[in-house]
Formats: sequence, structure tokens, C-alpha cells
Amino acid sequence: MSISTLAQRVVVTIHRQATTEDAASLMRSSHIGDVVVVDAANTRVPVGMITDRDIVVKVIAQGLIPAQTPVGSVMSSPVLTLREEDGFIEALDKMSAHGVRRAPVVDRDGNLRGLISVDDLVPLLARELAKIGALIRHGQAAEIQKTEHSLSDEFAT
Repeated sequence: MSISTLAQRVVVTIHRQATTEDAASLMRSSHIGDVVVVDAANTRVPVGMITDRDIVVKVIAQGLIPAQTPVGSVMSSPVLTLREEDGFIEALDKMSAHGVRRAPVVDRDGNLRGLISVDDLVPLLARELAKIGALIRHGQAAEIQKTEHSLSDEFAT
């Protein structure tokens, strides 16, 4: 299954020249913990990510003034992007290798098409694991039934 079916299509973006105070306000009003950073010249190509944690650790804890600190100076960049056609496992592998919980999803031209997070992937993973569990239980039940049938045949003779 490609991640394009799982990605959140409404993505909140901010220009790298905006302040971290602007980013924090945007996160609060949108009830989110991260924003995709874009350039003012090309608002469709992600150039970074900024999270609520970035603001706390890189701005507040450093004594910087959020209203004077540009997003571009504290954003995570380069940003890991995933392609729409990437599969579920491929996306998990890339996110794990880069140590990120969220990644913008882009089309073949690198244009922003969505956002995927670990939170989006966990329900699918849980369903797939449940299927594996059912398969194991089915195999065990079939083996027990086969063994019981063989034993009853031995005692019948």
C-alpha cells in the first residue's frame, strides 16, 4: 500500500522568513505540533520542518526571542521527504533511518502533496499484525484438529 492513501492532505505551511512566534501561533490555532517550512518564492516545495519541540529547545531554552527568531534559523533541514508512491514499509524504514516521526509527502516534481506521521502508520501496522496473529491461530487450530483426528483414528482401530 502506498503512503499516498494514508497521508494527511491538508498541510499547514509557513515561510522560512516568518518568526518562530508566528509558527507557534499557527500550531496553536491549527491544533498541530509541526509545520512544513517553504520558501516564499516556491510555496509548493518543502525546505524544512519546525516542531513545537524545536521552538522550545532551540528558541525558548536558548533565551532567544520568538518574535525575532526566523523559522529558517531553527527549522530541521534538509527535510526527509517521502514520495507518494513509497510503500508503507519503505516509509517506515526511511523515517526510522532519519529519526523522524513526520515527513512531507511529495509528488515526482518535489511538490508538497501531504504529510505522513508515525501516528498515521500505527493503525495500519496494528491491522496487519492482527492479520498475522489470526493466521498463526488458524495454523495452530488446524494442526490441533489434524492431531486430534489422527489420534482418534489410531484408537478406533
